[in-house]
Amino acid sequence: MTILKKLYEINFEKVFPLQRKVQITYPYTIICGAPKSGKSYLIYDYLNQYKNEQYLYIDLNDIRIDGNTIFYNLDRFLLENKNIEILAIDNIKKISPNIFKNLKNLKSIILSSSNILHYEHFTTLHINTLDFEEYILFDNRHQNTTNSFNSFLKYGSFPEIVQFNETKQLSRNQEILKLIANNQIQFEILKLLIKSSGELKSVFQLFNTLKKIHKVSKDIFYETCKNFENNSVIYFCQKYKQPKAPKKIFCYNHALIDAVTLDKKFNNLFSNMVFLELNKIYDDIYYLDNIDFYIKEENSIILTIPFFNDYISLSTKILPVLEEMNINNITIITISTTKNIFIGNIECEALPFYEWALGL
Repeated sequence: MTILKKLYEINFEKVFPLQRKVQITYPYTIICGAPKSGKSYLIYDYLNQYKNEQYLYIDLNDIRIDGNTIFYNLDRFLLENKNIEILAIDNIKKISPNIFKNLKNLKSIILSSSNILHYEHFTTLHINTLDFEEYILFDNRHQNTTNSFNSFLKYGSFPEIVQFNETKQLSRNQEILKLIANNQIQFEILKLLIKSSGELKSVFQLFNTLKKIHKVSKDIFYETCKNFENNSVIYFCQKYKQPKAPKKIFCYNHALIDAVTLDKKFNNLFSNMVFLELNKIYDDIYYLDNIDFYIKEENSIILTIPFFNDYISLSTKILPVLEEMNINNITIITISTTKNIFIGNIECEALPFYEWALGL
């Protein structure tokens, strides 16, 4: 009970919340998202609507508290402190049956988890890391969009990274990677997946690569990859109508590529960054031969060409696909090039990433 009393004294008035495109709008909500995607910030923003005495916030990742003791005493503490209307529990790993059955008098219960959780009468809110538009709203250090883009490209999309000194941002990204994995073999699998971001690889190919260096069973490797996918840490982009073909791998924060390898993989990183912007809008994203991304619902394709100059070669490569798929819209995402060209009879727009992302 003493610990709960101390937690009840936490004051969020001095915590600066980061406004996101997604917000908590339902009183019984489970926020799900990959580690450091901004779940806690959403909770802080929500609690700031209320007076301190109206809410109790518990972070189960706080090593100073014991979760079992907290839940054992929670019902009685809430009965003794009737001013509490909102209960917020951050970083809950699982929801035991009947855990909240005795808390029906609360006005609101907000939970957050890096796992995908569902519970009766709760809505599940999925959150990703910052998109570029959100990033520039938080970035107070840079005076223009181009400088913000350079920072976003280099250091990534974790909400907290905006507040870090640039000399510490790479090391912080590496620290976060270690938080994601539960053990060393998971960490090695995660690093391999991130190193492969933007590339076409089958899970079997990746397994064969890792087993040459580390002892790992096929079952554990496949299960770990699936867990990273389920928790939106890693994405596997399919080839259209060919689910058994190798998949394009993407990481939930493009800057993590530079956090796991000294090899310069700029094109991979850039492609990953574009994928994440698309992923926040479209449920189904595919790739095709010589085509980075195919959006079936809009019959459009997106090409990631950071330094675009040779459209004749490009036209030769992609014309057969355009005719076969009856494509009617082509967008080329670049670093700084703006140009309108025709590929076949389709007018194609090439534009910088920051202009494209802000126009989505």
